Amino acid sequence: MTTFTKCNYIGFKKIKKERIRVKIEGKTALVTGGASGLGEATVKRLHAQGANIVIADMKKEVGDAVCTALGSRAVCAEVDVTNTETVQSAVDLAMKEFGAIHILVNCAGTGWIQKTVGKEGPHDLDVFVKIVNLNLVATFDAVRLSAFQMQNNDPDEDGERGVIINTASVAAFDGQMGQVAYAASKAGVVGMTLVIARDMARSGVRCCTIAPGTFETSLTSLMAPEAKEILAQQTPFPKRFGRADEFAMMVQQIIENSFMNGETIRLDGAIRMPMK
Repeated sequence: MTTFTKCNYIGFKKIKKERIRVKIEGKTALVTGGASGLGEATVKRLHAQGANIVIADMKKEVGDAVCTALGSRAVCAEVDVTNTETVQSAVDLAMKEFGAIHILVNCAGTGWIQKTVGKEGPHDLDVFVKIVNLNLVATFDAVRLSAFQMQNNDPDEDGERGVIINTASVAAFDGQMGQVAYAASKAGVVGMTLVIARDMARSGVRCCTIAPGTFETSLTSLMAPEAKEILAQQTPFPKRFGRADEFAMMVQQIIENSFMNGETIRLDGAIRMPMK
């Protein structure tokens, strides 16, 4: 067994080189669903760190307002993420305005509540397909189109050329009754995380996924106060909903930590969702 002596420690200190965080300043970030909620918080945080921003959102007027508030280095593309042509248009806009895409954050998506079967009949298959297309297929579409451009970026000292961050949900692991479509779509996002990281390793492009728990968003704001309080109390600590900027903070931390790759991170206050 090697003894770690004082001499060893002094020598270690001399050769130790502090790792500089990956710089966000000057990089270009494409954020789907960036006009509101978790996406908007991500846009604001990355812009504050010096990134160029491309918002890809169906609500272009809202996205334009966000860009105007940011003041510079931000543009918005009207994008239906289930339409490949419009996703490509956002990628093209990023290349035209800023010359590269270094960061992709996929925040676009939605939920749905319907049981596998009900008194009126089986789950609507068209709705199931729609949710999977929006949350899973569209996420991969943005990944593949953005990663194609990322592989041509100049590498940093680690050989890194880009970072992909997708959004899943704790429903991928703790799906509740009625969440079959949503849980399946988010589990798919989790499932492709490591594969994308491995596929893109030779190009120096990382991929991670964030799986949020209960967060304050425009969707959860529609919940009855009593229902929100019940969920908040089920969170071990802190007993509240997550804040959008806490999600954005995790995005920043993933970007800045170059050894974070191929991982899904639960951001949930340690909640484990009950059956219903």
